[in-house]
Amino acid sequence: MRTIRPWLRTGCRAVLGIVWLVAGGLKLPDPAAAERAVRAYQLLPEPFVAPVAFGLPALEIAVGVLLLLGVFVRAAAVASAVLLGVFVAAVASAWARGLTIDCGCFGGGGQVDPGQTAYLSEIVRDLVLLVPAAVLAVWPRSRLALADRAESADDTTTGDRYAVRI
Repeated sequence: MRTIRPWLRTGCRAVLGIVWLVAGGLKLPDPAAAERAVRAYQLLPEPFVAPVAFGLPALEIAVGVLLLLGVFVRAAAVASAVLLGVFVAAVASAWARGLTIDCGCFGGGGQVDPGQTAYLSEIVRDLVLLVPAAVLAVWPRSRLALADRAESADDTTTGDRYAVRI
């Protein structure tokens, strides 16, 4: 079991990393849709809507890249957990206030017909994704990771700045 744990954590990195890359990548081509999605939640003052809509895809892509490369894994996992927690709270808030919006999690977003909301499945999905984020926040070391020398005592004797763990 001990030898499989690093591979399980590698799977956690891959799942989260791909989710963030896809989520951020689908928002990039249509910044107006991302802005509509953020505005639809009716949570932020108007001056903050555009910066959040612009910055969120970049943050999601950055977190995804860090996870897939296996660098700063703990920080990326904590960022993932924070983002997922914010998303759960935002979707739950929209649901509780009776808004009829698409979450905009993977592009799109904004107002939808009342029967088209999927709040429960969106919340459950994000709560499920919190599991690998929590695992990586506690146990960040995994296989096939570019790891900074400071994170790996194994690599300090070689003088290598980065090493791939297989």
